[in-house]
Amino acid sequence: MSSENRPWVEKYRPRLLDDIVNQQGIIKRLKQFINDVSMPHLIFAGPAGTGKTTSALAMVRELYGRKMAPNSTYLELNASDARGIDVIRTYIKDFAKAKPPLDIPFKILILDEADNMTSAAQQALRRTMERYTKNCRMILICNYSNKIIPPIQSRCVVFRFSSLNDKDISDRLKRIAGQEDLDITTGGVNALVKVSRGDLRRAINYLQSCGTISNKISEDIVFRVAGEVPSDKIKEVLVNAIEGQLQLSIQILEEITSEYGLSGINIIKNIHREIYDLETTEDNKIQISKFLAEYEYRLSQGATEEIQLKALLANIVALKNGK
Repeated sequence: MSSENRPWVEKYRPRLLDDIVNQQGIIKRLKQFINDVSMPHLIFAGPAGTGKTTSALAMVRELYGRKMAPNSTYLELNASDARGIDVIRTYIKDFAKAKPPLDIPFKILILDEADNMTSAAQQALRRTMERYTKNCRMILICNYSNKIIPPIQSRCVVFRFSSLNDKDISDRLKRIAGQEDLDITTGGVNALVKVSRGDLRRAINYLQSCGTISNKISEDIVFRVAGEVPSDKIKEVLVNAIEGQLQLSIQILEEITSEYGLSGINIIKNIHREIYDLETTEDNKIQISKFLAEYEYRLSQGATEEIQLKALLANIVALKNGK
């Protein structure tokens, strides 16, 4: 695949540890492992799009350099595909027990989405980790470390990756936009940061999607691509409902759903993000949160969207009258 056709998340994926966004404390310790040419088994845990897989691949690249060869010096597997016990007993075990090339101190197995592995597969992996540590070190990558069984956790050093802050994401987006000759407004950058919620991969994917629509990327384009509504429009629905204006709030909601093509669940998620910044009483915020939980459940069970959303607004309006 030519670099022109590659997804931007791959095209601009950092190749060295120093290029990774934030996570300075983790990067410093990983570099020490490379300097010592020694490392324990590792678990990289944290939210999506924060640099876990990138860090593992950059580590392999810096450790082996030109000797980096798939299936010989390192192996990358996605545990959500290869999650059963048979894969551990055959494919992974065969890789782990084979001796590394003479000039390589140990091989590395990168197991992505390890928290999707079955419990039986994890038990089998534990034994493989124990027996073949001399030949092979493992990096387990997961969103939730608590889904990894305790015996494996005790054999690994756990690194917890944190969500990226707004400045880290906006700086990287501006750099990519500059290299792709995109004109991105401040509002566009802020909107991308908002809809990505600390996930840089999601932000870059949205940026690429916006770039296919227009060379000038504004806030409105970002919200349309991301399938989200600008916060001021959602607040307008809420404020009118809290003030007792049922008909007006329904009218604005219908305009939003037709213009942005959102599902009922998406609308509820958008409302949920805005309620805590509303200028209303704490009791109202508590009640609205309860309403949102109830109506999200109803929609998940297959209830009619239009009726449920109007009933949600009616319940919020009723708060004004103390009902």
